[in-house]
Amino acid sequence: MSIINMSINLNKIDKSKIIDGKKGKYLNLTIGANRDGEDQYGNTHYAFQSQSKEDREGKAEKNYLGNGKEFVFDNETKAETTTNNDDDLPF
Repeated sequence: MSIINMSINLNKIDKSKIIDGKKGKYLNLTIGANRDGEDQYGNTHYAFQSQSKEDREGKAEKNYLGNGKEFVFDNETKAETTTNNDDDLPF
């Protein structure tokens, strides 16, 4: 299992892309892995505002908002063993 901890610059958000929904305001983001791996600050991923199909087809410039680090957790569970020296047990 892993998580990505991101920091984005709220001042860079194109506010025209904020969507008013029934339960609040939303911003669609796209997150990708750095092609060259970790940068000088240990960041492994970047975030930009999602683009419409028209934006992608028109090769519109991406609005990069920030970056972040991936943290990978070990999924192995280590079974605890208990020793019981009770010799009164019938088995």
